[in-house]
Amino acid sequence: MTLHLTGGNVVDCTAFEAVMAKFRLRRRIGRPRTRPDRLLGDKGYSSKKIRLYLRRRGIQAVIPERKDQIANRKRKGSYGGRPPTFDTATYKDRNLVERCFAKLKQWRAIATRFDKLASRYLSGAVIASMMLWLRQAELSDRL
Repeated sequence: MTLHLTGGNVVDCTAFEAVMAKFRLRRRIGRPRTRPDRLLGDKGYSSKKIRLYLRRRGIQAVIPERKDQIANRKRKGSYGGRPPTFDTATYKDRNLVERCFAKLKQWRAIATRFDKLASRYLSGAVIASMMLWLRQAELSDRL
């Protein structure tokens, strides 16, 4: 899990490259991976810049296309190009991310942003994430 803190009025897609720069997938042996096999994002991440970035790094983009982009492509006719590939079965796994956000929002300090300093808020989000992860690990050990 990678956390990157921005201002409340900043669009998510502007911090995309900063989040990808922080991404590390730990394995049991060897160096951590910096490239996932695929990236699941909502329609906010549907842009040419992000799709080009992922294509250059060899990462499969599972991002639905926005309605205005579909209409613009259709308006151009054959010059609009092909629609980007989209795997609906894989995209259904995105609800895991949304459920994680919902669980983090159950922490009052995270949901309402009581902390004035960004470093304290980020620390609280990391602690809450670790507690959720440990709770999940504990539950999976019982089964």
